[in-house]
Amino acid sequence: MKLTLSQEKTLITHARTGRARFLGYEIHVSGSDRRTRRPSATDKRNRRSANGAVVLRVPRAVITAKSAPYLAPGKPACRDRIVNEDDYTIVGKFGAEYRGIVQYYLLANDVQRLHRLRWVMETSMLKTLARKHRSSVSKMAAKHKTKVATSHGPRVCFEASLARTSREPLIARFGGIPLRRNKAAVLTDRQPHRPIYPHKKLIQRLLKGKCELCQRSEDIEVHHIRRLADLAPAGATQQAWERAMADKRRKTLVVCRDCHNHIHASPALQLA
Repeated sequence: MKLTLSQEKTLITHARTGRARFLGYEIHVSGSDRRTRRPSATDKRNRRSANGAVVLRVPRAVITAKSAPYLAPGKPACRDRIVNEDDYTIVGKFGAEYRGIVQYYLLANDVQRLHRLRWVMETSMLKTLARKHRSSVSKMAAKHKTKVATSHGPRVCFEASLARTSREPLIARFGGIPLRRNKAAVLTDRQPHRPIYPHKKLIQRLLKGKCELCQRSEDIEVHHIRRLADLAPAGATQQAWERAMADKRRKTLVVCRDCHNHIHASPALQLA
């Protein structure tokens, strides 16, 4: 037909000597000489069952690419963009991302290679929680670590709960998935998890309608500073409104009109 073929789209790979990429997997034909064991002396089955079998692999590039967002530089790091979220949201975010990757590669013969990705994401999650609570990674691990029962026995995971009134608490989980091949796994192409952008909770704080200094509910306003570094250092000279902003790590403070006037008129005034 005298057609010009694209080398990128019509790449032919020798399955014995190379690996073809398809839908995120590496596909090749195994050449193992491993033989099956004879169950009994009368059983004649002793053949190379793995030789010539089509094998699915997890590409090394996939592990590198999926680990990159959680590394800086080359080590698991805190994700500053979600550090102000609650524990349930942080654990749920990491858990959803990890669960989606693992469940997609359960058909691979070497799905256990994702242990590296699990360690990177787990350490990044614990560092994010440690930064949020100004604590250590070991303390966060001890606080959230638990065990869940799976078809391959108990597995260690991390959980965070969100209490609800008159209902069972919500549970967010990271890990607890056995990295074992599942030949019957069904790949479900779901909608991607909505990314959590750093959003402000100022609207929720305003809707409460209470001064964050004196708890009054009349004439609510917002006090704003350019940066937290402008606050006085911690100590006897630091005022109550400065301590409140430093503790919340926020550049805004919802106050009543009287407290707002005191802040602007006399920074040295003690506010209770």
